[in-house]
Amino acid sequence: MGRVTRRIFLGLGVAAAGGLAVGTWWVRAPHDNPLEDGLAEGETTFNPWLKIAEDGTITVIVPRAEMGQGVTTTLAALVAEELEVPLSAVTVDPGPADPAYHNAALLASGAAKPWATGWTAELARDLAGTGAKVLGLQITGGSTSTIDAYETMRRAGATARVQLVRAAAARWDVEAAGLRAEDGAVVDPASGERLAYAELAAAAGALDAPGDVDLKAPEDWRLLGRSLPRVDMEAKCSGAPIFAIDEELPEMLHATVRISPRFGVGAASVATEAALKVPGVLKVVPLETSFGRGFGVVAANTWAAFKGAEALEIEWEPADYPADDAAQGAALAEGLASGEGFEAMAEGDAPAFLASAPADEVLELDYEVPFLAHATMEPMNATARLAGPSLEVWTGTQAPGLVRSLCAAAAGLSDGRVTVHQRMMGGGFGRRAESDAAVYAALLARETDARPVKVTWSREEDMSHDGYRPRARARIRAQARPGEGLVALDVRVAAPPLIASVMARHYPSLPAPSADDPMVEGRGAPPHAPPHTR
Repeated sequence: MGRVTRRIFLGLGVAAAGGLAVGTWWVRAPHDNPLEDGLAEGETTFNPWLKIAEDGTITVIVPRAEMGQGVTTTLAALVAEELEVPLSAVTVDPGPADPAYHNAALLASGAAKPWATGWTAELARDLAGTGAKVLGLQITGGSTSTIDAYETMRRAGATARVQLVRAAAARWDVEAAGLRAEDGAVVDPASGERLAYAELAAAAGALDAPGDVDLKAPEDWRLLGRSLPRVDMEAKCSGAPIFAIDEELPEMLHATVRISPRFGVGAASVATEAALKVPGVLKVVPLETSFGRGFGVVAANTWAAFKGAEALEIEWEPADYPADDAAQGAALAEGLASGEGFEAMAEGDAPAFLASAPADEVLELDYEVPFLAHATMEPMNATARLAGPSLEVWTGTQAPGLVRSLCAAAAGLSDGRVTVHQRMMGGGFGRRAESDAAVYAALLARETDARPVKVTWSREEDMSHDGYRPRARARIRAQARPGEGLVALDVRVAAPPLIASVMARHYPSLPAPSADDPMVEGRGAPPHAPPHTR
């Protein structure tokens, strides 16, 4: 991914510097509106984030994953504010998996330190954001949902508002400048006439979108900056079936998985006889993916699938990494002492400064954190149905585009043959940026004769197959002078690779970067860092 991204950035640089008009146009051109092909009777779409129906239903597409952080409310409010409608008038939909919903802020946030200013930092962020667009990275993560949507979704609402006002002006044969939008309608103050958006939507949607629009000033906001009731509050309080684990489909089968608890290896041997004798168990399916190797148990119900998985007699192959806490701790200690690795950041000369410092001014401390599972409240799960040349997947995911492409590969289909139905999540925290649950469901759907299959992980399986926060050890040496405070800081971190691990699971054919920057993302030189820092 690092090489691909650098290649894209190089191409963008050439396009900008050399004036390659075609390349520049392609990079700058907006993605097609993915809503146009799936409109219901009487619906009009204005852009990828908004639909208005002739019955008055206003649908805002919130393409970021709702996992309890309230993003559906915040992003819907961005559109509603500029559209001049109350939040209660809006219906929220997660929308399809599509590159139109790429998260430019996610890559941009890693291109330059948050506190960095100046043209080089802005250029790095712009290039990274454009790279996300070209790659079509539709991901929820890094606390970037609102940052990414703040202007984009406000413009979506404002653009539609302008089109609706123009449509009303044409209907009344008056100047658009004399009209105003309020509470889901366009009003003519001179005549007192009023047209609801529902009456104008079809005509407004046929107009060309304005090239630029004025956004409301903060002092004119009625929704943003205020405490708002969450749009999903009623559904959550009433126990509505809004989570992926609630999915119920006709003729649905159920399944679970037992994947090797030793990462990177599979089964040395397996006996399936006892599992197949469990009432309700239909079949045991070998699974081999970049996420893990093991077995899926398909059954008439989840309990039977769980009991069948427990009955599998498996001897797992040994792992090629230290097998217990003590051995892993020793490996981290060896890493700290080795002097190997990459230098994430250096200013001044911290090692030399500390070497010459008086002993009573130097502090040395070691810190360690363990592997941690995300432990989401809702266990990992996904439902899939493979019928003819088409695959449907129902799941809660932070990366629907990635789910679509990986499930397509698992089912032997093109991306266009896969539909991802996004569901709310009972917790995500980054865990559901992984696509393993959906990929296993897609593979098992190949074994169920076009019947949908819901794959629910046991809690034990969930906890032992996380994309863990890596175990790490850090050694910090610092010098503090009386009256001056901190003057030198030298930090070494030893940890298993994070990006290389993610790459191996999601992009196994691509090389991993040599520098695993996210493992030390607190590394930078913020304004309070001492002059000698490494």
